[in-house]
Amino acid sequence: MNLFLSKIKELTFLTKKRKIVTSVIILALIFFGWRIFGGQKQAVTYQTAQVEKGTLVTSLEETGQVSVANKVSIVTQASGIVSNIYVKSGETVSAGDKIADVTLDTAGQQRQAQAWSSYLSAQNSLNSSQAKINSLQSALFVANQKFINDRGVVNPSTDQKNDPVYIEENATWLQAEADYKNQAGVIAQAQANLNNANLAYQLTSGTIVAPTNGIVSDLIITKGMQIGSSNTTSGSSTTTSNQTIASIKTGNSTTVTVDISEVDASKVQVGQKATLTFDAIADKTFTGKVMGINTTGSVSSGVTTYPAVIQLDDTSNGNILPNMSATATIITNIKANVLLIDTTAIDTENNKSVVHVLKDGKVSSVEVTIGDSNDTQTEITEGLSEGDAVIINYISATDASQNNTTSSFSSTSRSSSGGSSRGAGNVIMGGPPGM
Repeated sequence: MNLFLSKIKELTFLTKKRKIVTSVIILALIFFGWRIFGGQKQAVTYQTAQVEKGTLVTSLEETGQVSVANKVSIVTQASGIVSNIYVKSGETVSAGDKIADVTLDTAGQQRQAQAWSSYLSAQNSLNSSQAKINSLQSALFVANQKFINDRGVVNPSTDQKNDPVYIEENATWLQAEADYKNQAGVIAQAQANLNNANLAYQLTSGTIVAPTNGIVSDLIITKGMQIGSSNTTSGSSTTTSNQTIASIKTGNSTTVTVDISEVDASKVQVGQKATLTFDAIADKTFTGKVMGINTTGSVSSGVTTYPAVIQLDDTSNGNILPNMSATATIITNIKANVLLIDTTAIDTENNKSVVHVLKDGKVSSVEVTIGDSNDTQTEITEGLSEGDAVIINYISATDASQNNTTSSFSSTSRSSSGGSSRGAGNVIMGGPPGM
């Protein structure tokens, strides 16, 4: 009986021992499993950046075209054979200097004869207008004297003003005065027509001259070469095209016109600095300033834009041609000695701007007031102090094994090998934000 009880006790002890050993093994497995799997997921590496004082430069980028280049084209409507060339590319000329002679063919002679006829007609109209003003001046004097001698008084009474003779002579005088003044406008118009006819005649002339002072470039004609212009008829009018034979570098300012969106129009002011690049001129950046903005704007396909004119500082580059595409970066504001943080550090909680600050190993959420910003930095006006460490990225242990950095405050993921943004500081181990 005692032996039987002893066996039972021994079996009971062994059973309890097995349970204890099994429990210890299970607990050990749970512990190591938590260390391997659970603990790894909870570990977080923070990437921080210090709040710094610096200069914030804000700008906007717009596209446009060259509206005025520092070149003037030398054009002609003459047609025939080039008989003489008086200049070469690179030579300096003055307005009116000979560029080339052309022996006109039949079409060229006919075009020149028509231009000369128009010039003579414009000259006759001007002479006639100038002659007529003399007779109108005489008529004005006669009407004035007649009125003064018959009815003219300094302060006429109501009865005098209602006198038929007074009314008639006064009206005649006023009409003569209006005719005389109007004739001055007729003469100005006749003079403009004569100038236009003269320019048209010069375009058809066999002698091509420089239109302005400067340096000859892009000369594309040679002696003995056939040149000519074409006529285009539309309805009852005929248009003669100009042929460009060379250019003159003037040294005048080059301007670029860019279209500003209605959202950005209020930010652009006269005098603001700008940098410009051109698709056709690689690896070179030009500087300039805003000369003006058309605040009337224009509407195309329901979109309103406001043209702004930017003048380049460099007037010597002859590679900038009219209508070239350009990209302008206009500096709209510069703020010095302001608190700056990396823009990726800013989060939104309950419709408020916040950043996560790491201090003494603990993460806290701080509400901030933001000012201006650019593509990478944001001004902080309230909520932070210089030297505060703000979190810009964190890396979970699982993600770290895959070499991938994920911002807890941005939907953008980036390679951890790409480097941190401006002001990036220490990488610190800790728990997730708020723990």
